Amino acid sequence: MKAEFKLISISHKNAPLKIREAVSLNEDQALRLLHKINDVLTVEDLFILSTCNRTEIYYSSPQNLSATIIKLLAAEKDIANARKIAGHFVQVLDSNAAVTHLFHVAIGLESQVVGDMQIINQVKKAYQMSSDTNVAGPVLHRLMHTIFYTNKRVVQETAFKDGAASVSYATASLVEDLAKNLVNPHVLVIGLGEIGADVVKNLKEFGFRNVTLINRTRETADKLAKECGFASEEFKNLPLLLATSEVIISSISTEKPVIKYNQVSKLHIPGYKHFFDLSIPRSIEKQTEKIPGVSLHNIDHIKAKTDQTLEKRLAAVDRVKQIIQESLIEFFEWSKGITVSPAIKKFKNALEDIRKEEIARYVKKLNPDEAKLIDSITKSIMQKIVKLPALSLKAACKRDDAESLVDVLNQLFNLEDQPVKKEK
Repeated sequence: MKAEFKLISISHKNAPLKIREAVSLNEDQALRLLHKINDVLTVEDLFILSTCNRTEIYYSSPQNLSATIIKLLAAEKDIANARKIAGHFVQVLDSNAAVTHLFHVAIGLESQVVGDMQIINQVKKAYQMSSDTNVAGPVLHRLMHTIFYTNKRVVQETAFKDGAASVSYATASLVEDLAKNLVNPHVLVIGLGEIGADVVKNLKEFGFRNVTLINRTRETADKLAKECGFASEEFKNLPLLLATSEVIISSISTEKPVIKYNQVSKLHIPGYKHFFDLSIPRSIEKQTEKIPGVSLHNIDHIKAKTDQTLEKRLAAVDRVKQIIQESLIEFFEWSKGITVSPAIKKFKNALEDIRKEEIARYVKKLNPDEAKLIDSITKSIMQKIVKLPALSLKAACKRDDAESLVDVLNQLFNLEDQPVKKEK
C-alpha cells in the first residue's frame, strides 16, 4: 500500500482529560473541520473520529499535513496557540500502521473498557459524515466496509462484545431492562463525576429522554444536560425529584447518605422505584431496600457483573486479533492492487487512442457492416494485449515489486501524460 494513509491522535493513553476536553469535537464542529481541511488541503480520504476518550483525524496524502491539520483544529476550538496541543498528538505516518490502529479502535481493543460496544456506532457516524461531505475516497470506503464486516465476525465468533464491562454502561443497561414495562420513565441522576457523567451519556445512547440531572455545582449539571438534551435542576430540589422519579441513580461523593430510609419510606410508591447506588461510601441508606416497591442495586453488585464480563472479553482478545489480522491481510492485498489501477487504465486509454486513430484512417473506405466488424476485432485484440500486463502488474503487487513494472510501462507508452479517463 502506498504510504499515504496517515493519522493524528489524542486519546486517554497519551493525553490528560483537560487536553482531551479541549480538542473534543461535537458533530457540528467535526463537520466544519472536515470542510476546512478539505478546502485548505489536498486529501483523497478524510475521516474524523471524536469521542469522550479520543480525537483522531485520518487522511490520505503523500505529504505529512499533520501540523496544518492541528492548526485548523486549534482554530475550530478557539485555541490561540496550537503548539499547546500539538505535543500531545501522536502522529502515525506509516499507512499500514494507521490502518491497523483504526481497526483496533473501531473493534474496541483501544477503548478504556475493552470491547466497548458504543465505539463501532461512533465510527459508523463519523464515516457517514465523511461520505455525506464527499471526503471519503475509494480507500476509506473499502476500509470502513472491511472494518464493519470484521466487527460482525467478532460479535458472531467471540465473547468480546458480550455483556457490559463498565459500571456506567452496565448501569444504563440494567436501567433499560428494569424500565421495559414503564412508559417514558423519569430517570434522576445525582452527582456528575466521571462515573455519573458516563452513566448520563450511556442513558442518551440507550434512547432515554426523560432524564433530570442534579449536581452540587449547578453549572456542571446545566452543561451536561444541554449536551445530552436532558433537564437539570437545583440540588435542593432532590426531595421533590425523588417523589417524581421511577429510577434514581446516585454517584455523588459523600461521607453520609444523601438518600435516607425515613425519606424514601414517606414517598407514595404505586409501582416500583429502582435505586442505583454507585457511590463509595454509599449515598443511599442500605435499609431503603426493605421498603415495599423499592429495589436497590449497589456498585459491588454491578461491578461483580462487569468483572465477569471483562474476564470473558480479555480471554477473547487473542482470537479478536487473529480475526483483525485476517481482515488486514485481505485489505492490504486489495490496496496493493489499487496502486496499479491508474497505470492499467492509462495503458488501456493509450491503446484505445491508437486503435481509434487507426480505424479513423480507414473507416471511410468501409461499409457499415465492415466498420462494425473491424471495431469489434480491434477491441478484442486490444483487450488481449492489455490482459497480460495487467495480470503481471497485479502479480507483482503481491510480491511488492510493481513499481519497476509501472515505470517501464510509463516509459514505453508515455503514460505520465495520459489522463485517467472515466470508464463508460
